[in-house]
Amino acid sequence: MSRWAVLPAELDPRVRQLVVRLRRLKDHSGLSLRQLAARTEYSPKSWERYLGGRSLPPPQAVEALARIGGEDPTRWLALREVAAEAWGNRRGEAPAVDTPGPEAAMPEATTPEATTPEPEILTAGARTAAESRTDGARSPTRSLRVALVAGTVALVLAVSSTVLLTVRLLGGAGETAAPLAASAASAPASSSQSAPAYACRVERVDGRWYAGISPTRGAVLANGHAGPEVAEAQCLLRRAGISPGGIDGIFGPLTEAAVRRAQQRAGLVVDGIIGPHTWKALRR
Repeated sequence: MSRWAVLPAELDPRVRQLVVRLRRLKDHSGLSLRQLAARTEYSPKSWERYLGGRSLPPPQAVEALARIGGEDPTRWLALREVAAEAWGNRRGEAPAVDTPGPEAAMPEATTPEATTPEPEILTAGARTAAESRTDGARSPTRSLRVALVAGTVALVLAVSSTVLLTVRLLGGAGETAAPLAASAASAPASSSQSAPAYACRVERVDGRWYAGISPTRGAVLANGHAGPEVAEAQCLLRRAGISPGGIDGIFGPLTEAAVRRAQQRAGLVVDGIIGPHTWKALRR
């Protein structure tokens, strides 16, 4: 078994879960990184980044490794989708994915994203220096004029704020109590409207159980997903006597624990991911 390096501490738990499972799958296959690269379209350097948590593997790489290990790619692609959402949220943009071929083994420092900002910065700096040399001599009073206008605007805003505050303080307790009571009464209503409400209307149709929220029988759901399909699964879990928490349409830790118990009861692979087999067990 390979001795893996410690994953970065700042790695999101959902990305960490994907990397750890891919490492186990690679160890189970008995292949080295070179052998793995020979059987896929990705170089050893790419696999080193994927299994080291430094780069998010593309769906094709995850599917290829799952097939080499004799696993169903559907569950692994669902884990990769959840990890991609966490990866994108951490970086504030869409997750970067390596592409197969010779370009995948090139150093990351030579990618266009790392080299293009430099000439843009130099160009902006040169333009700024030229403008400052030409404008600095001909308009010595423009900066003073701008400062005076800004100071006047700030003074007007300060006076307006003071007047408004004084009017509110002198308005009396009776006038201020009504808006406060109205805002307090509307707060629960607004919060209840913002949260989606799902009602379980469980009935049996053609030998299968349905909760009246979503008719899906093949949607792949995992921890971090949300929507009517999740609420449908929560209603069916509750019908089976397994509590998923609230019927809120959010796939959280309680729902995942309930799915694992249902999979264990049905004799399925216990991974906490809802796929076609788990849907079949929940609806029968």
